[in-house]
Amino acid sequence: MFTGIIEAIGKVKGVERGADSTRISIHVELVQNDLKTGDSVAVNGVCLTVTSRLGNTVWADVGAETLKVTSLGKLKDGDFVNVERPMQMGGRLGGHLVQGHIDGVGKIREIKKIDKGYEVILEVSKDLSRYMIKRGSVAVNGISLTITDCSSDTFKVFLIPHTMEATTFKSVKPGDPVNLEVDIIGKYVEKLTHLDASEYHEKSSITEAFLKENGFG
Repeated sequence: MFTGIIEAIGKVKGVERGADSTRISIHVELVQNDLKTGDSVAVNGVCLTVTSRLGNTVWADVGAETLKVTSLGKLKDGDFVNVERPMQMGGRLGGHLVQGHIDGVGKIREIKKIDKGYEVILEVSKDLSRYMIKRGSVAVNGISLTITDCSSDTFKVFLIPHTMEATTFKSVKPGDPVNLEVDIIGKYVEKLTHLDASEYHEKSSITEAFLKENGFG
């Protein structure tokens, strides 16, 4: 589990593409670099497992399904990525609950300078836009952001200068793909409010015929 508060910007040092998977190495300088083999780490919002580490360089394998549903398959040497270690139980939740399980890939449509900040308009598929609400949360490339407005195929976020400088947003441009993870609470609410009673509950053995046979009705 992550918070969407980016700890550092990493730089891709190598991409080894196989038939069904990719191995990436990332140089990242963390204030408290305690990552070890087997730990989870969020790279551009995608939860990966550290397979090895040497100094400030970590390696991770990316499976076929992850390559299909995220933008990690487009990474190349020299690209910058957002990095966050998993949250600690009992620590502050500065952003929102982020699993690192990407729901889909969106696209930057427009970036506008507004006063000292930036308004970013992103394109999103309709099957994901239904989970987005004004002032709700969304993770974009692993960054916890608040939705300022949304429609059936776009949504807007506002970036303060710190977020722009502390994340890879400072190098993105219109047309770039981004990993999106919608608020997990919205997905659970949808599931729970659309349960089929006949599917999730045992049928009662008391029928109309049973009641009539026993003097009711």
